[in-house]
Amino acid sequence: MSTSPQAPQANPLESPPAQGHPQRWLILGVICLAQLTVLLDNTVLNVAIPSLTRELGAGTSDIQWMINAYSLVQSGLLLTAGSAADRYGRKKMLVAGLALFGLGSLTAGLADSTGQLIAARAGMGVGGALLMTTTLAVAMQIFTPEEQPKAIGIWAAVNSLGFATGPLIGGFMLNHFWWGAIFLINIPVAALGLVAVVALVPESKNPTGERPDLLGALLSTIGMSSLVFAIISGPEHGWTSGRVLAPAAVAVVVLGAFAYWESRIPYPMLDMHFFRNRRFTGAVAGAVLITFGMGGSLFLLTQHMQFVLGYGPLEAGLRTAPLALAIVALNFTGVSAKWAARLGTPLAIGLGMTLMACGLVSIATVASGGYAGTLLGLLLIGTGAAIASPAMAHAIMSSIPPEKAGVGAGINGTVAEFGQGLGVAVLGAVLNARFAVLVSVAAVSLPGALAEAGSAAERARITEAFASGLETSQLVGAGAVLLGGVVAALLLRRAERGEQGEPGVPGGPGEQVKAA
Repeated sequence: MSTSPQAPQANPLESPPAQGHPQRWLILGVICLAQLTVLLDNTVLNVAIPSLTRELGAGTSDIQWMINAYSLVQSGLLLTAGSAADRYGRKKMLVAGLALFGLGSLTAGLADSTGQLIAARAGMGVGGALLMTTTLAVAMQIFTPEEQPKAIGIWAAVNSLGFATGPLIGGFMLNHFWWGAIFLINIPVAALGLVAVVALVPESKNPTGERPDLLGALLSTIGMSSLVFAIISGPEHGWTSGRVLAPAAVAVVVLGAFAYWESRIPYPMLDMHFFRNRRFTGAVAGAVLITFGMGGSLFLLTQHMQFVLGYGPLEAGLRTAPLALAIVALNFTGVSAKWAARLGTPLAIGLGMTLMACGLVSIATVASGGYAGTLLGLLLIGTGAAIASPAMAHAIMSSIPPEKAGVGAGINGTVAEFGQGLGVAVLGAVLNARFAVLVSVAAVSLPGALAEAGSAAERARITEAFASGLETSQLVGAGAVLLGGVVAALLLRRAERGEQGEPGVPGGPGEQVKAA
């Protein structure tokens, strides 16, 4: 199907205006505020686990569902949320996302049972999916193509800021208030965001008015939720257990059916022609591997700081902050966007991910001697991520027609959720396997092994074994990030060569029109 030449006139915001929206930087601040609310909630709950266990009588399975209910719902709905934003209006979905997230936060903060809190977290996941997709889609609509890399860089920097400040804000709130305050603090932020969105953000949507793909939405939601559930369950229940294999099988069958359905209907939620675009496939492949290495390795880093270097949770959070601060500094000043423009997208992504891999190697091999090696690794990772992550997101979004910006943002978010979840699961499994071999005991967790130790020397040996397992896992993560950089750079370079060739070749200028 091809887009009608009259379509852009039906809604001028579908193609970025020549001068950009006059209030685009202020609007970017508003949508980043909405984005920050979601990102804080991804990390802030972890510090409240002891309080929830004590005050609500939450068991291990309750805690897992409090954390997973949010991520399962959000990851399962990202594609559907992006499609809904394209069809019904991105501003409307942004408002709906903020409202749902605020109401869910209120319910969570006032919950007096684990069941209520789990349900509230699931509701927050719906709002989070809408916010994750609409914020990036709106940014693509209000900025010119020349300004988009810098805008996406700021959007990506806010992601890192949320990662770094979540545990710090959570720790501060729990030191002064009860556990419900970590959710209630979202309400004034969501309310402020609602007012600002209504007043400032322009409406935009797909002008062609395609029919809603209800079956596609159902299949993608079931398939992605099942896949994420299998990944989450793997480390705890074993990768060959029925709890993992059953949802994994459901995910394979349902996602296969989703791909078949999307390739057959005239109004697909996810146009499968996108995957013929080398720029798109290169960016997606690189994004999966970068989030795989980063998500898993940063998950291991928190354990390294607390269990090996002996820092407390708050101190560990503070010492991790240089990573996020490097990303924020380079992206907010526009330095990373200038570097990416000068180097070109393929080289920028390759260089950024190589720096990140070097940072992970530094943490794995040098950090055992103290914080200096960790600090070097964090700064290398932050610099690399500041260059590679925005370039990757822009490569995905720019390879998709503007009227499908919501779906593009949904793909970007889905790739990130999938890669990060897989990284935590796989690298965590590498850690556990290595640790179990070295300590030769039944318990594969560090606290369990230490509890069984009979002497100080035995405890020291167990801690050293855990550090060795962390080193191995970090090196695996570094390899994944480096591989992602090579794969993405090669595919994107081939795409650029195709764009210089004849229209209509895979990855060429005619392909996007065809996909639209």
